[in-house]
Amino acid sequence: MSIWWSLHLRREAASVPLARRLLLGTMETAGVDPDISYDLSVALSEACANAVEHGGDTARGGPGVEAYRVTAYLDGEKCRIEVADAGPGFPGACADRPRPRIRPAHTDAEHGRGLCLIQELADHVHIGNKPGRGGAVVSFDKVLKWREGAAPMMAV
Repeated sequence: MSIWWSLHLRREAASVPLARRLLLGTMETAGVDPDISYDLSVALSEACANAVEHGGDTARGGPGVEAYRVTAYLDGEKCRIEVADAGPGFPGACADRPRPRIRPAHTDAEHGRGLCLIQELADHVHIGNKPGRGGAVVSFDKVLKWREGAAPMMAV
């Protein structure tokens, strides 16, 4: 079985727990181990929080700049999640060249730990910019483990 969903969310703090709950519900229904589900839900929350905080470009105006998109794929033994926004993107990155290595935030900093957390919680992470109109894209995946007694999902 494969499960795929995509959300178009407003850049509001209330959208973050909505995306997280949908992911956790999907994982529970699929029989994914709770520890794996938790790791992915924290990573998703961090990516969504970044999109909410940094993902708009009010100078450009027009429809869609106050929204971001979350897409999740559970296929066979892997979950892949992508969060894309309409903001200015990551400095120094382009669509075909990923952003340079993420440096941990200074110990006194109040922000800047989200991308590092995502890298720690996921197996593979890609951070870059969308081609064309711009905006940041954070995608990550993780190999799934199954809850005891749950049958693994099989790709269709």
